[in-house]
Amino acid sequence: MPVPDLDFTLSPCTGWTRAHWEHQAERMLEAVRRYATPGQALIHLPGPASASGRHSDGLEGYARTFLLAAFRIAGAQGAGDTGALCERYAEGLAAGTDPASAERWPRMSQCNQAKVEAASIALGLHETRAWIWDRLDAAVQGQVVDWLAEMIAAPVPDNNWVWFQAIVEAFLRSVGGPWRPADIEHTLARTEAWYAGSGWYSDGADTPAPYRNFDHYSGWALQLYPLWYCRISGDLAEPGLAERYRDRLRGYLTDLQYLVGADGAPLHQGRSLAYRYAAAAPFWSGQLFDAQALSPGLTRRAASGMLRHFTDRGSLDADGLLSLGWYTAHPQLRQSYSGPASPYWASKAFAGLLLPADHPAWAAVEQPLPVERGDFLRTLHAPGWIASGTVADGIVRIANHGTDHADRGDVSGHAYDPFYCRWAYSTASGPELGGPGPVADGQGTTRPATPDLDLPGGGPLDSHVALVDAEGRPSHRRPLHRLTVDGPAAASRHQARWPRPAGPRQHESAAGPWLTTGSVLRGPWEVRAVRVDGDPGETRLRIGGWTLAHDLAPTAELTDSQVSTQTTEGLQARVVALHGPLVAGIRTSSGRTSYGAHAATGYLETRRPPRPGEVHIAAVALGRALTPAPTALVRGDTEVRIRWPTGCQVSA
Repeated sequence: MPVPDLDFTLSPCTGWTRAHWEHQAERMLEAVRRYATPGQALIHLPGPASASGRHSDGLEGYARTFLLAAFRIAGAQGAGDTGALCERYAEGLAAGTDPASAERWPRMSQCNQAKVEAASIALGLHETRAWIWDRLDAAVQGQVVDWLAEMIAAPVPDNNWVWFQAIVEAFLRSVGGPWRPADIEHTLARTEAWYAGSGWYSDGADTPAPYRNFDHYSGWALQLYPLWYCRISGDLAEPGLAERYRDRLRGYLTDLQYLVGADGAPLHQGRSLAYRYAAAAPFWSGQLFDAQALSPGLTRRAASGMLRHFTDRGSLDADGLLSLGWYTAHPQLRQSYSGPASPYWASKAFAGLLLPADHPAWAAVEQPLPVERGDFLRTLHAPGWIASGTVADGIVRIANHGTDHADRGDVSGHAYDPFYCRWAYSTASGPELGGPGPVADGQGTTRPATPDLDLPGGGPLDSHVALVDAEGRPSHRRPLHRLTVDGPAAASRHQARWPRPAGPRQHESAAGPWLTTGSVLRGPWEVRAVRVDGDPGETRLRIGGWTLAHDLAPTAELTDSQVSTQTTEGLQARVVALHGPLVAGIRTSSGRTSYGAHAATGYLETRRPPRPGEVHIAAVALGRALTPAPTALVRGDTEVRIRWPTGCQVSA
């Protein structure tokens, strides 16, 4: 399959066209073919099994690649080489739903994960109806209906999973199969309960507003499935539902465009990051579902930028397979539900192929992203983030004062997830991670690793604020309490806790004083102020900067009051003490981030316990063209004035 020529006339930012998307889809589908069972029903990709087991993983291999095949088939209207794809996946459908087949799929009543995969199969069957479903004989259609029907009235987790049920039942209804109105009503009601405004959804969690569960699932699940439900349902969709969801998608996309780096990288935050360019799915959804908040040229620029970003950095291995990782394989990124085929939810990114070749999203000239047009500060109220983008290096950073993925009253000994609770995330770096994914709990089952507890010292350092106890263990943040989010400033507070490793017997974490932290952003810099409220005991305060990682070890310069690190490609990080008795330090590690084998993190730490009410201030920066650090003036315990080198002053 020859790689198409780049076209910088139509696509001046990426050079990519529809032909590149079709080539990538074909390359990915061809690579998995040799791992299919003889009847094509299961695709057993190499790699460690998920917590659901190898049988479930084989179904996942079929379902998630079928979604990709469906977009390719429907986009080509079943023409050309896609006929072979139709035959291949139709054969697998017949074998997988045949209870007597050696390749039969796990039943949803036996395997929860099958409910996830059923939604991809239903969606794919809807889009390829004319080329696959309508050509199945009646007996196979009956088998498929019987297998999917186990979703009716089935219990599902109280999060984005409710939409798997709605999608499956919408398809069943469309082919004259059974369905249950109460399941649809439940899905719609729960979705309304999670709506956080500005187009954003919190992905479940039993917490009162303001919600705290925000990540890419808001776009690649909770924006995607509701409108696809309406597409499958047609005139049977509830009155006004499609327009409600379109309006929300428009609001979401208006924010989302500010979270993509100039190199095409999405924000490195949240779970399931191995899905990678699935983050492009909501951009295509805006065009596909007539919710055009963004121009067609900007839509393709964002989506093609993401796909090219990962392709250029080795996301497909030598055999053409998507590995479990961000770029190349990275075991620490795995979660308990991650199997070898899990990354193929990246297939959602290819929804744009459903748009005809002459659609403006494919035919319009690419337009630059916000971060390519100029520096910006953007308040994202729903997730509690302040975003800062800089045109000089194309990097987007966020200060996080609203997201921690905690449930109501979450004060257990569980370490929080490093992909939610850091004070800052970006499109150019990621947190240090601990253990390599799920581990046995000694009771015959598996549990997710507690990656922050597995880090040196028993806790996080990068983009973190902590009290460090006498044993050298840093405190954790969850649950956080949002105070204000109004760019350029945001603030939150939390009670310091020292979680214990998870195990068969869980204990509540030890609790300490409250920490109030505030952030003020400008360009590549964040000024981070911290106040300890209460008796800190024999602890020290620590403020962590950004982690830099590369295949070659970053260089470092260290003084008493600041530390600077730099990769061989010119990415820099800096942390500078502005107020309080803070002393600089640096920690190096290997294999703990998605961005390179060697990492370095600068930090500041007090040499004595902080006094109650005492304010400590640091400036942290990430970028390729760092401006001089700001200064800070503190009056009393509450008034902070920040002065930037340009002369601009901000009170916080």
